Amino acid sequence: MSFMLPKSMDRPKAPQGKSHHRRVEPGSIIAVASGKGGVGKTFMSITLASAFAQQGQRTLLVDGDLGLANVDVQLGIEPITDIAAVIAGWVELEDAVTPVDGGAGDGGFDVLPGRSGSGALAELSSDEVSRLAAGLTTLSLQYDKIVLDLGAGIEANCMRLARAADKALIVITDDPSSMTDGYAFMKVLRGYAPDVDQHVAINQAANRAMGQQTYEAIAMACRKFQGYRPPLAGIVHRDEKVREAVRCQRTLISTDPTAQPIQDAIAIAQTFIGRSGGRDLHY
Repeated sequence: MSFMLPKSMDRPKAPQGKSHHRRVEPGSIIAVASGKGGVGKTFMSITLASAFAQQGQRTLLVDGDLGLANVDVQLGIEPITDIAAVIAGWVELEDAVTPVDGGAGDGGFDVLPGRSGSGALAELSSDEVSRLAAGLTTLSLQYDKIVLDLGAGIEANCMRLARAADKALIVITDDPSSMTDGYAFMKVLRGYAPDVDQHVAINQAANRAMGQQTYEAIAMACRKFQGYRPPLAGIVHRDEKVREAVRCQRTLISTDPTAQPIQDAIAIAQTFIGRSGGRDLHY
């Protein structure tokens, strides 16, 4: 399959002066998923990556929405290369990353962008997606955390990428369609990749009590029909500052680190790191 490269057909050059950090053990790959769009999944992915970075974790954020990539748009960055260039054979996977806020190891995180404004990656074959997933597993030797922002829904290639993760964070709101589709995603993923450890994040909650209520409804359905109760990673409160940060193409953690959604996301990040600050968020 061929891809049109941005700006020119010249082979893009990898960023100069990059040093590749190698780990003895691979870092954790956390797939951020949702059953439907519009629930704040990409914002959650970006904020989680920022929170991991602030906790001293070398972090890579991967735009795994193969149909409608938009991590670069929300961050306001203009990457030289992207996943499409990797698939086309122009660059190696590790050389297609773009640093944000100094990059991984320097206070920020790295981004492996998709191809925004193009549906080309949505047409990848199952073999190409499987190779991409294998490449992310190899790349995890360079990072403590890889946050994989999946496309919404249960499309086959989305599931193939999700299978590369060791954990999945399913983002759900109190909207009935989000709850129904979120449960459907969890059911399909459990059948497709039972070894992926699923967690639930309730986003855009009016308050903690209502967020807990939404989680309990999901947990009850999972217990009744699938025989397990997924842990609650955390509840993120609704705040107009989130919409404003997305509109300004900035991370909210950089513009208002004390905002409640940021504190909520940091708590989720600490849960995945294994430091919950004395408060167990797994219900």
